[in-house]
Amino acid sequence: MSMRERHRVLSPVCAAGLLASVAALSRAAEAPRAPPPQAAKTSPASEDAAPTPAPADKAPATAPDAGPAEQAPPVKRAKEVVVTASRTAERRFDSPYSLNIVDADEIRDKSYRTPTEALRDIPGVMPQKTSLGQGSPFIRGFTGYHNVYLVDGIRLNNSTFRSGPNQYWNTIDPLSISRIEVVKGPGSLLYGSDAVGGVLNAIMKGPQGYGEGFQSGGRLSYRISSAERSQTGRAEGWATWDHKLGLYLGGSIKDFGDLQGGHSVGRQHDTGYDEWDGDFEAEYFINPDTKVVLGHQSVRQDDVPRTHRTVFATTWNGLTRGTDLRHDLTQRRDLTYVQLHAQNLNSWVDAVRLSLSWQEQEETLRRVRAGNRFSKEGVEVGTLGASVQLESPSPIGKLVYGIDEYRDNVNSFSTTNLVQGPVADDAHYHLTGVFLQDTIPVGETFDLTLGGRYEHARAAADRVLNPTTGAAFKVRGEWNSFVAGARGVYHVDQAGHWNVFGGVSQGFRAPNLSDLTRFDIARTNEIETPSPNLEPERFLSYEIGTKAEYQDFTLQASYFYTVIEDLIVRQPTGRIIGVNREVTKINAGNGFVHGVELAPRWRFHPQWTAFGAFTWMTGKVVDFPTAAPVKQWEPVSRLMPTTGEVGLRWDHPNNKLWAEMTGTFAGRQDRLSADDMRDTSRIPPGGTPPYAVLSMRTGYRVTKNVDVTFAIENVTNEDYRIHGSGINEPGRNFILGVEMRF
Repeated sequence: MSMRERHRVLSPVCAAGLLASVAALSRAAEAPRAPPPQAAKTSPASEDAAPTPAPADKAPATAPDAGPAEQAPPVKRAKEVVVTASRTAERRFDSPYSLNIVDADEIRDKSYRTPTEALRDIPGVMPQKTSLGQGSPFIRGFTGYHNVYLVDGIRLNNSTFRSGPNQYWNTIDPLSISRIEVVKGPGSLLYGSDAVGGVLNAIMKGPQGYGEGFQSGGRLSYRISSAERSQTGRAEGWATWDHKLGLYLGGSIKDFGDLQGGHSVGRQHDTGYDEWDGDFEAEYFINPDTKVVLGHQSVRQDDVPRTHRTVFATTWNGLTRGTDLRHDLTQRRDLTYVQLHAQNLNSWVDAVRLSLSWQEQEETLRRVRAGNRFSKEGVEVGTLGASVQLESPSPIGKLVYGIDEYRDNVNSFSTTNLVQGPVADDAHYHLTGVFLQDTIPVGETFDLTLGGRYEHARAAADRVLNPTTGAAFKVRGEWNSFVAGARGVYHVDQAGHWNVFGGVSQGFRAPNLSDLTRFDIARTNEIETPSPNLEPERFLSYEIGTKAEYQDFTLQASYFYTVIEDLIVRQPTGRIIGVNREVTKINAGNGFVHGVELAPRWRFHPQWTAFGAFTWMTGKVVDFPTAAPVKQWEPVSRLMPTTGEVGLRWDHPNNKLWAEMTGTFAGRQDRLSADDMRDTSRIPPGGTPPYAVLSMRTGYRVTKNVDVTFAIENVTNEDYRIHGSGINEPGRNFILGVEMRF
């Protein structure tokens, strides 16, 4: 049965179950008492009764026509309401986690091109870029399938994700995002397998401007960039009827040319690509406290080059070129979901959130090797997701609890392997989790959060290649995991300006189909073969930090220490397959990562604000650094170097004009694993050089409905790259953006 046939069979059954739940809640809900609240998203939690300021893109209908403020705004304080850390609405300041938010205004003002780039100013996050269109954030030393990526609370992760950097986070259009919530540290208690380095939740834009009668509006934006020779355009429109129905529709077209590097690198050939994006959302309020949300997102990326694997790669600072003539990935992602948000239900259950989703992700690699040898391989994954989340008062606090399940259906192909593609063909993977968390006030100054999660993972792969016989065999596996955590917040002063937070959190990652069944060229001269006998990875993280929020000063600082147990690592077998040495995976990696993060912001004058960020981290893990199956301690691969940022911002008193200057620096990263040393197409011999980059930005509100932004990035035209990336960053880059609201 094909992926789309499965979709047609499963969708009516799942939709019927959801509609039955909607009907039951509708009958139980109270009669309307007041107009519904502004429909700001609170994914993945149920909407909380606490007041929630609407994001800029979801302001009331009169907001786009409002005149500029008469005074410069205060320092952006940490009073935003977040939902990802505890799966329920809470003040960011009160959360016992290290949290960061990137909203739509920041994405516009700083001209972030991808979701990965949008995280570049967050302490503890390194936005590695394998290519111009492929990026994978490292969060506290972990990337790829060691972080959980959410879209409106729905898992983007699937069972084919690879270890190390991958490109899937870039299949989200940043121009469609209302805000990104970044929770650093293990999140397995609430989000299950993979949530080790952190949890990223992209909360998408939706209808706005609810009022009496018919309301409508929209937005057009356009961006050009000199270094990428790029053009990006987006159109958005919304309409609402009374306080009952809202619709939103958006689309983006992007054309990226070959990237211009710094003064000596010049044009980096074979780096450009095209992208098309579309998104839709409808909201219907059954009553003021209950709404149904229907959403859809589509992303298409056409022939994105993985340049470092090709003969077009740069030789900057001793880098080596690849041997492929072409190495292009085409990506497709479609997500359709329906959700129910209900609150203020009764004394037993205060809020309910139901979610049902179907997501299809496809990737196709077209490769032309030396001698014009062409090959094509790919993976198609359809994921059915369902979750039920409830909030209830407990005798000693507030409970958040529920169950979620994701089922992957996987097809895989290759023109050079008749049994499977990069992972097993005709495969299935299930994740089922049950979670419970209680937030308990202890006196007037301390909040304690305790919780646990049980998760069951199951894999079934019917077509896996036996590299010895060339025949197909089956792989089966089941794993059960339980994790727990305890975190707390101590409010140092009664006025609520300063707190200390911290805790202990367990994390885990069950083996996925990529670990169990991958047959692929993993690195240069290395081929990875299936590894059916694996166990879950385990992690234990300790953290202590502090937050401050005053009228003109904010601060978030933390120290973390993560213990690594049973990490799945590649082990050489001693066999040679073709010209490549064979590796398989085993649970052999024990180690640690720890570090310090700091982010202050100070408005020292009504129009002037200074800000900064700093990260230091280090870590080691047991691995196999040579061709022999001998374990040794190694630095954690692609470890983030010491990195910092300093900036200064000026706002005109009438808030129509602003200007900002930032300096970003990173130290030399020469703490390299053996794999890092062998990866000479991405990491120069001796390590990635240090850099310091100066950028300037400004924005002007031409009219109440038109904004213009302009930036000069990398003013001095430096040659540099982010550690572990496959391309250099842009040289001197002029960026112009225009946004018009109507």
